[in-house]
Amino acid sequence: MRRKRNVKIVATLGPASSTHEMISALHRAGADVFRLNMSHGTHEEQAERHRIIRAVEAEAGSPVAILADLQGPKLRVGTFAGGAVELVPGQGFRLDLDPAPGDARRVQLPHREILDALEPGATLLVNDGKLRLKVRSCGADFAECEVVVGGMISDRKGVNVPDVVLPLAALSEKDRDDLEFACALGVDWLALSFVQRPEDVAEARALAAGRAAIMAKIEKPAAIRAFDDILAVADGVMVARGDLGVELPVQNVPPIQKRLVNKCRAAAKPVIVATQMLESMIESPMPTRAEVSDVATAIYEGADAVMLSAESAAGNYPVEAVTTMNDVACEVENDPAYTEMIESSRKARRATVADGIVAAAREIAETTKVKAICCFSESGTTAALVARERPRVPILALTSVQATARRLCLHWGTTCVIVEPVNRFKYAVLAAIRSARSLGLAQARDNVIVTAGVPFNTPGSTNILRVAPCEERLIFASEPE
Repeated sequence: MRRKRNVKIVATLGPASSTHEMISALHRAGADVFRLNMSHGTHEEQAERHRIIRAVEAEAGSPVAILADLQGPKLRVGTFAGGAVELVPGQGFRLDLDPAPGDARRVQLPHREILDALEPGATLLVNDGKLRLKVRSCGADFAECEVVVGGMISDRKGVNVPDVVLPLAALSEKDRDDLEFACALGVDWLALSFVQRPEDVAEARALAAGRAAIMAKIEKPAAIRAFDDILAVADGVMVARGDLGVELPVQNVPPIQKRLVNKCRAAAKPVIVATQMLESMIESPMPTRAEVSDVATAIYEGADAVMLSAESAAGNYPVEAVTTMNDVACEVENDPAYTEMIESSRKARRATVADGIVAAAREIAETTKVKAICCFSESGTTAALVARERPRVPILALTSVQATARRLCLHWGTTCVIVEPVNRFKYAVLAAIRSARSLGLAQARDNVIVTAGVPFNTPGSTNILRVAPCEERLIFASEPE
């Protein structure tokens, strides 16, 4: 299946989208990647969704990526004697380790790690930032706070600590269990929540042991400060604007989004822009104009993918949400200003032979009548480098490794095809032109670019570029052994 757009769509599955009919409809409407949210649902439910996705993949005859999103540590207050109390600005409020039900003066914070890390002046945000507390004094088992922004606080509301790097691992015991389950199931990507430092990503990578690619979710100020180091060890990035918008001033999020997208593009690593993209479509068949502009902005910036969360997982209009996102993407990418913005933001990188090969492929494609860039890639690195160039022609990623094809489904502009292994360049060219023609990318009279590495089956060895005619007899007549 070849999409008529370059940006990819990630759709979260949930109660509203767990049947074969619905998942198939979402795929036909435009979903390229399916997200399994490990915060909700049992392992049995997730395994059934995984089974259905693979069945839909087989029916479509093209790779589909599955992303398992780990929950991460959840920091919450305890319970209240009356279920809820109202906090008034200026009043004092104590957080401590006492498990007794709370009242208007105090409540349990059952996380000693937070209390150990707090310092006077630190800010605590409760219930997605609706309440704001300022630490006045603290110790090993308490924090005396002043209510800065008041309101109702109730049982087990979430707590954010934006000013402090917390001494917490990104993987809780639940996350470790979920990670092993997801890897055994055969997911393609793991999204890691609560990332604060590159060591968090390294820990998840060690546990995954090559069974899935690691995506770092950027949702904490500490991750922004350490972003370059995190990007260096991650396989991809998700700009998770929900918690990011809670822990940082909301006006900071758009420039951060743009900066992170640019850095991911330069590193040839896929970046997803996520959270509240079409939020109103949970209950409405039509999005707001502001939501459409938000999706369009991420596409204009060059993001590899845009994501639906509750819209497709629990909303009333999951197929309509995917369709809307697909339609917005097609319209944006047909805008001449889109091409100008993408090309003006391209940064030249010529550090390796592979960098030079893919840059040359893009330049040749844009100055001649080449119809597609076909890249053979065992590990996926060459296809990712071609996607970084954001060429004007389609990218055809050919690989004999099914896992590579699935992971590449998340990269901008890539159409992934699984082919038989080859050991000679002429057969690579032959597979490329057959795939390009079968997908309608080229006809017999057209040319395509083929990139590959010799010797074959050696990751990172891209060293050949050929402009090839899409006529088999010419390949065998002119291609050397």
